[in-house]
Amino acid sequence: MHDSLDINIEQISKTEGHADLEVKVRAGKVQDVKLKISENKRFYTQAVRNRHFVSVPQFVSRICGTCSIAHLTCSTEAVEKCLGITPSPQTELLRKLAVYGMMIRDHAMHLYFFCLPDIFKVDSVFEFDKSKDQLVKQAFAVKGAGNNLSKVVAGRAIHATYERIGSFSHIPSKEDCKVMIKELKSARDHVLDLIKIFYDCDFAFNRKTTFVALVTKDYSFLEGEIRSSDGTVIKEEDYWDHLSRVVIPYSQATGFKFKGDEFMVGALARMNLNKDSLHRNTRKDIPKYLSVFPSYNIYHNNLAQAIEILHCIDHSIQMLEENEFKEESPPAVRSRKGRGIGVIEAPRGTLYHMLELDGDGKVKYANFVIPTAQNQIKMEKDIALVIPQILDMPKHDIHHELEKVVRAYDPCLSCASHFLRIKWNRSFV
Repeated sequence: MHDSLDINIEQISKTEGHADLEVKVRAGKVQDVKLKISENKRFYTQAVRNRHFVSVPQFVSRICGTCSIAHLTCSTEAVEKCLGITPSPQTELLRKLAVYGMMIRDHAMHLYFFCLPDIFKVDSVFEFDKSKDQLVKQAFAVKGAGNNLSKVVAGRAIHATYERIGSFSHIPSKEDCKVMIKELKSARDHVLDLIKIFYDCDFAFNRKTTFVALVTKDYSFLEGEIRSSDGTVIKEEDYWDHLSRVVIPYSQATGFKFKGDEFMVGALARMNLNKDSLHRNTRKDIPKYLSVFPSYNIYHNNLAQAIEILHCIDHSIQMLEENEFKEESPPAVRSRKGRGIGVIEAPRGTLYHMLELDGDGKVKYANFVIPTAQNQIKMEKDIALVIPQILDMPKHDIHHELEKVVRAYDPCLSCASHFLRIKWNRSFV
């Protein structure tokens, strides 16, 4: 057993910046854990001030590459509420499809390329043996289906170009929809295989917590009401009233508490609170896997993501088959003073954008709450609680276990190829 040691991970590169992890263990007890994140200290709330609302959604989509459609959609919703614009039913359908494409692609990237190596006890997919060749092909097929759905509906998978305030500038053709339906149906069986892998996975770390998610009638990640596992029901526009910002001195990222305590957002929260709203075909085909939820096992966040991919495919197929999209005149957009709040479910959890406009349509104030920031406090505490359980492992295995805990949350930074590189400094007291 490692009685006393220091764990220092420095300058870990991520898509959203860098993070460090410092852990101090003395006499077998964890004395200190610091998860230092700089992911969202990039001054977007200041950068949008005095910017006209027309340019804001595309501008803030640059907050994140992999989640750009989430930020674009959330900001667009905030602007529309500022201006009193109600999008047409067709626009709402297209937004659902665009978000579904993002979810399929993003979840597939995380599960296939960052979690499966943990399950198969290798460092990366490049170390898979020949028996996994088919699984890698399936990974690209599922991820490609998500990419292509976003391209057909929103113009691009990253930083989409068609979605705009109150409408879409381009409508998918009937032929494009037919091709997309065929591709989604082809990918569906692969996702069933993926769900089974994560259902069979025996990784476990259970800790009771409060889950928070936007609950929608069709599990579409868009309009609904915010609920928590303690029974609280919140209107979208009132979410900020239940959050408290926590300044973490050693981290550039601000943490958040819900009603004064740590909490978790993301796929596990959504599945625990809203699984009955999944698409009927999803529920019909995987009742055994759905019976796992509600769950406090952090690793079931991965299983929840896999199930969400299936739902996104099933609902997308239905919408593409049942609707013929037509060109629409965009609504009149006029500047006015107002405040608007957009709340949607991004891949990693509840995303909040609040904007205040002056009479000229320029931003006076902005506030963005990012999912990973909401999970930060709980993630750090989970790391502290896991360490005593793994101190008798070889150092390499401790390294692996810490990586698994972080990856289970799928933070916006996890798509880096080397989230944790540990330098061990042995210290005896």
